[in-house]
Amino acid sequence: MTKYTELKNGAIFGPGIPNPFSQFFIGDTFLNTLTQSPDEKINIGTVDFAPGARNNWHIHHHGYQILLVTAGEGWYQEAGQPARSLQAGDVVITKDGVKHWHGAKVDSWFEHIAITAGSPEWLEPVADEVYNALEA
Repeated sequence: MTKYTELKNGAIFGPGIPNPFSQFFIGDTFLNTLTQSPDEKINIGTVDFAPGARNNWHIHHHGYQILLVTAGEGWYQEAGQPARSLQAGDVVITKDGVKHWHGAKVDSWFEHIAITAGSPEWLEPVADEVYNALEA
């Protein structure tokens, strides 16, 4: 039994649907689109990551991303920086043009609300040897 197995049903807003962007993720993730700004320039949704799941490296162009961690434990890393351990209540702000990734720890479900403006450029997966070297 893994930690936070109750998150498989979504912590606050429900589990969402299997992520339609799964080609840019490793492992099982679920997306729950919550709303969009009136000008349709900002998207808000939850992403639930199964243990060990993570997105590819990516960059937000002409915008930004704010992550509000709602449950579980995860990682966030910007290129050239050490990975940051995340837990419920943490906030991450990714500025325009910054290469980064985020996802669950190997033994925990993880959920965040993503507030995103601009368009993502999806890059290479986070290598297993890089991910597996992170300390739980």
